[in-house]
Amino acid sequence: MDAVDLFRKLGSGAKFDLKRFAKDAERFKVVKSQSKYSSQQLAETSFFGTETLEKASPQSRLSEDDGEEEKEGSDEEQASGKRKRTEVDEPVKAARKKKKGAKRKSEDTEPEKREEEGIQWMSSQDTVKDPKKESKDTLSLKRLKQLHQEKVNRVRNQNRINVHGTDIPDPVSTFEELQKEYDLDPRVIQNIKTAGFQTPTPIQMQAIPLMMHKREILACAPTGSGKTMAFCLPLLAHLRQPLNKGFRALIISPTRELATQTHRELLKLSEGVGFRVHMINKGVDAVKKYGPKSAKKFDILVTTPNRLIYLLNQDPPAINLSCVEWLVVDESDKLFEDGKRGFREQLATIFLACSSPKICRVLFSATFATDVEKWCKLNLDNLVSVNIGPRNSAVDTVEQQLLFVGSENGKLLAMRNLIKQGFLPPVLIFVQSIDRARELFHELVYEGINVDVIHADRTQQQRDNVVSSFRSGKIWVLICTALLARGIDFKGVNLVINYDFPTTAVDYIHRIGRTGRAGHKGKAITLFTEDDKPLLRSIATVIKKAGCPVPDYMIGLKKIKRKLKRQLVTKPPRRSTIRTTPRMLFEKKIGMGKRKKRKVAEKEAEAKGKPSEVASNS
Repeated sequence: MDAVDLFRKLGSGAKFDLKRFAKDAERFKVVKSQSKYSSQQLAETSFFGTETLEKASPQSRLSEDDGEEEKEGSDEEQASGKRKRTEVDEPVKAARKKKKGAKRKSEDTEPEKREEEGIQWMSSQDTVKDPKKESKDTLSLKRLKQLHQEKVNRVRNQNRINVHGTDIPDPVSTFEELQKEYDLDPRVIQNIKTAGFQTPTPIQMQAIPLMMHKREILACAPTGSGKTMAFCLPLLAHLRQPLNKGFRALIISPTRELATQTHRELLKLSEGVGFRVHMINKGVDAVKKYGPKSAKKFDILVTTPNRLIYLLNQDPPAINLSCVEWLVVDESDKLFEDGKRGFREQLATIFLACSSPKICRVLFSATFATDVEKWCKLNLDNLVSVNIGPRNSAVDTVEQQLLFVGSENGKLLAMRNLIKQGFLPPVLIFVQSIDRARELFHELVYEGINVDVIHADRTQQQRDNVVSSFRSGKIWVLICTALLARGIDFKGVNLVINYDFPTTAVDYIHRIGRTGRAGHKGKAITLFTEDDKPLLRSIATVIKKAGCPVPDYMIGLKKIKRKLKRQLVTKPPRRSTIRTTPRMLFEKKIGMGKRKKRKVAEKEAEAKGKPSEVASNS
């Protein structure tokens, strides 16, 4: 291949602006032609001025003839003032006129564009973009986006997922989709299937993708909807593998029973992956285990606020939370409560101790609290709020019933009638105080049923034994206080009885949420008396929203004042004793006990040779 052929190939597709580069066009003998012959004409053009007559196209000849004729005409006009007409065929004239008209049109429409462009070098393989085609492509992309968004909205509406925030990822419908999208460990997915989870629940469908994108969220979903796995799975995915850096994830729960349950679920999900999941059992042992001299061979900590505060208050602090990347607050509305019942001050101390700049904070609960939402909006970065169904609503899988018993004495009669009619254990009975839990236990223990009681005054070992016995079926009926009202997941609880009327709708929702979990059916019976009338309206509204029948007069009752409502939350109404043993006998027993003590004291005094105080006083 010689230099001329090479230059021709390199110059293929060259365009000349004849108006701007007229001299160059004359030099290289390049003229404007119609677009369909442009590539052929430029290919046959010799840029070195050696173009043969045989290779020249008819149109190029025509343009050369036109140029020669114009030159000759102008010379003759200057000399003689007359123009000679050349003998040209009629088709040539028509072609010339057409060419001039097209040239004028193009010059009128794009005069400025031509001046700016100059010479453009184009590849022979390049195709000119059609603006109509471009507009069609953009329209099709917009349509595809619109269809995709409609599909996402349909999925959210079907699962009653309400999301508020910006840049929200799409919900996932299967665990396989989750694995492909976010590259989860296959062993974790296998553990999920082994645990019996087939498809994600609504809260898992939306909360897991959000946490996988490291978003800070406030999530509210009904009881038994799978919130524990919704925050445990992203933690395991983000931490990837065990590291000796100390705790990188912290989960706070209001009760030890709920913390134990979360710890157990994490161990199941992380089986075979190697994560070190810890729980604070005894403060003294934890000081040695997690102190500054420890090897930091731990990854995830599940605990209650008070035990963690005990370690943080040591000098120096017995635990380091500066490497925590994820802080999960379970049952956030309870932990944010102020006063003796809540943990707001402890939670503030824990938040300050988690000083890593990479930290992400997520809050989960079954009920919604406005003060929690306000705090999140002020303190969390780019907050996303996720709600499943209406806020503060009961589960629709629970059959709810209100039973009027007249007075406090009627409650025990109603309980005995329920036992006689027969019930399918396991059963949970809720009362408002520890004393009433003890009294009811002493009454039901003689009814021929396996019953036990759990409350905060029992030792940790006793509480653990009771919970394990109830799970294994050794105990049929468990009497409890608010200790077990939140988060505890007992498999297959068939009946919940509210022996004492709950003081708030939130307490009621959490109590009856111990049954009807994970799609199973359950039943809740709430006993009420004349004294419970002020609290009746709020509970009846929750029951009606869940689709259960409620008398109309209950909805029409007057609302109680806020001040009285707050008082009832902190100080529940006084109720008469459940004990059926006559008070005289009970007091007599106490008196007899005092007499025995006196006699023992007298004998001890006589043995020592000192007169007793009673004798001296007499």
